[in-house]
Amino acid sequence: MNLPFRSAWRYFRSHAATILLCLPLCGCFHLGPNRLEQDEIGYSQALGDAENQQTLLNVVRLRYADTPSFLQTTQIISSYQLQQSVTGGLESFPGAATDAGNYLTAGASAQYQQSPTFTLQPISGEQFAESFIRPLSPAELMPLIESGVPVDVLFRLAVQSINNLQNARALGGSGSQGSPLFFLLLHDLRILQIAGLLDAGQRDQQSATARKAKPGEESFLEIGATTDPDLAATVAQARGLLGMQPQASGAAVVYGAGTPGGDQILMLTRPMLSILNQLAIQVDVPAADIADGQTTMSVGNIGIEHRPVVVVHSASKAPPDAFVAIQYHRTWFWISNDDFDSKIAFSVVQILFALVQTTNASGAVITIPAG
Repeated sequence: MNLPFRSAWRYFRSHAATILLCLPLCGCFHLGPNRLEQDEIGYSQALGDAENQQTLLNVVRLRYADTPSFLQTTQIISSYQLQQSVTGGLESFPGAATDAGNYLTAGASAQYQQSPTFTLQPISGEQFAESFIRPLSPAELMPLIESGVPVDVLFRLAVQSINNLQNARALGGSGSQGSPLFFLLLHDLRILQIAGLLDAGQRDQQSATARKAKPGEESFLEIGATTDPDLAATVAQARGLLGMQPQASGAAVVYGAGTPGGDQILMLTRPMLSILNQLAIQVDVPAADIADGQTTMSVGNIGIEHRPVVVVHSASKAPPDAFVAIQYHRTWFWISNDDFDSKIAFSVVQILFALVQTTNASGAVITIPAG
């Protein structure tokens, strides 16, 4: 901007307030503190959405006998740069007859740049075997019950059998729908959990009291007593289905299958890959994909349970407000945002993912400059 001196002086006086407001551009203006809250919330939400989409995509891939692929975000670096400059000067020509040769010059500029960097690592080799092929131990599952995870959802996902009671199987064939008594037991355990009569921990061998189980330790399942007649009937039925004595307060939970001995409950748990396969076999798929051999019929439910643990819909388009949606080939698959039970179960799957990955990875590291 070039103005004759007197005109520039009048312009400066009339716009002095605006010019003074622009002066901070020359000083120390920090982007970091102003961006920290937005970045923390934004990246947290983006990571959660990406993990949900990746999990659903791999479930659908397994439904079509496609190879799943797992990527883990290990580092996020959010980098910002703000360059500012203000210039000014007076050009004077003393020999000029008037002030027409005298000029006041001023200028300001700012440049903002954002350069996020994401580091993704494929889960393979030993880490894949540990995270997806190794079965979850009962001692890893029991503390989740104490954390408020619905026991029926947890066991439908992560447990293949309790004693001789079988959960549904993803491979199909005879008995693939599981035992009706297995789902009746889960129903009873959920009622007792809501009533505060279900406890999971480890029995101290010296004092015979219960404490929280640690991974790798033998866990213990307790069913409390009650004077409520309806709850007492549920307590008796659950103890019977678990093979416990009528007056027994609890039993040790041991990894295995078959008929238990003594005061033990045999629990055959699933690896993460089996959990995803179980979800996959109940995904709704277009009838044409079954007819032309792209995938197989879904495995239904029997007994007290009449719906999949996670209901996944499919169509040519997904609703805009879906909880999570992905496109596989030309079909959209999604979980409805108004299906609270499916959202809870899908969140439990993500909790189990986080549980099995803690051994070999510490999770994503987000670096946000704050200076």
